[in-house]
Amino acid sequence: MRALLVVNPKATTTSERGRDVLVRALRSAVDLEVQYTLRRGHATALARAAAESGVDVVVTLGGDGTVNEVVNGLMTADPALGDPDAASCYRLPALGVVPGGSTNVFARALGLPHDWADGTSVILDGLRDGRHRTIGLGRADDRYFTFCAGMGLDAAVVRRVEQARRRGRTSTHGLYVRSIVAQFLSGEDRRTPPLAVERPGEDTQPELSMVIVQNTAPWTYLGDRPINPNPDASFDRGLDVLATRQLYVPSTIRTVTQMASRKGDPHGKQVLKLHDQDEFTVLSSRPQPFQLDGDYLGERQKVHFVSVPEALRVIC
Repeated sequence: MRALLVVNPKATTTSERGRDVLVRALRSAVDLEVQYTLRRGHATALARAAAESGVDVVVTLGGDGTVNEVVNGLMTADPALGDPDAASCYRLPALGVVPGGSTNVFARALGLPHDWADGTSVILDGLRDGRHRTIGLGRADDRYFTFCAGMGLDAAVVRRVEQARRRGRTSTHGLYVRSIVAQFLSGEDRRTPPLAVERPGEDTQPELSMVIVQNTAPWTYLGDRPINPNPDASFDRGLDVLATRQLYVPSTIRTVTQMASRKGDPHGKQVLKLHDQDEFTVLSSRPQPFQLDGDYLGERQKVHFVSVPEALRVIC
């Protein structure tokens, strides 16, 4: 079995020694090639080339951003590769995820351990036993995502965090909390929400200040606590949406508290919920921050979302 290990050398929870241990462990099970990412977007090119060369498995060591890039490389590989009679997910390499980031939402949503060493053991067992599951993905315009996307407030928070990290700050849960508070208090779009959700055959939902899209639950973690705007979201169904209308202080505090509760599932007059959606479009009257899988991708005024069922095999 041929495998590619894509390593983000800046992964926050691994060391050079740990990476060496991982490489030796994987080489005991597969014919392994190792590639280190050099820049943003490099993992996409590496995964695409691996898929087109007939690699059986692509394993990532990094955070959710590395996973997202690899998934996009696999999903945009030449469709002529592989057995034309096989289901599309079987023409692509399987994906193995070793958690190496600060939060690792995708790996944890799959039930993998948060620790990279324990995660490696799960991947090795899965490779040896041929164990995998097939999951659906989301697509935003031409970019795939594994667990979440967002426009408005949540994407603006991601932008603040990335700006702080470029200034040398460490990515911590405290940094995210402070960024949420600072963004909310900035007052942007609180009284004149610019977003709207359009669905085929349904009335448009206007005057939204934030749109969170989930392909699975939870949306993210705060330490060990899952944050669940849409607790029924699943890799096995369509996309779930939570949108907020005007960001009044009392209703916003209530919504955030509900999201962080054990059950999650926010509700109220300022909350819009949509479950198991095949496709929809988010529009904005002015450019809004946009994020996928926790990576800030700039500002957009229109994004078309599609659920892609049974898209990818994942070692589990």
